[in-house]
Amino acid sequence: MASTVFCVKLGKEGESLAEPPQPGELGQRIFENVSKEAWQMWITHQVMIINEYRMNLADPKAQQFLDQEMEKYFFGEGSMLPPDFVAEEK
Repeated sequence: MASTVFCVKLGKEGESLAEPPQPGELGQRIFENVSKEAWQMWITHQVMIINEYRMNLADPKAQQFLDQEMEKYFFGEGSMLPPDFVAEEK
């Protein structure tokens, strides 16, 4: 049986992650407060950020920027869309 967590992003109980998604304090906070469903939403948002900003993930500044956006996404005012972002029409 999967464990659950009260998700800060979705405001409801949901299945918890199997382990912290990254090392450190932020990874532990996410593990304790974010559901799998919300984590998948972040992954989609993160891919958009990486693509729109044409980020090089080998660059420590890019990694730091993503961590800041992740913290805002889950625990702050929310991660902003890049200024020139236009969503694709479906």
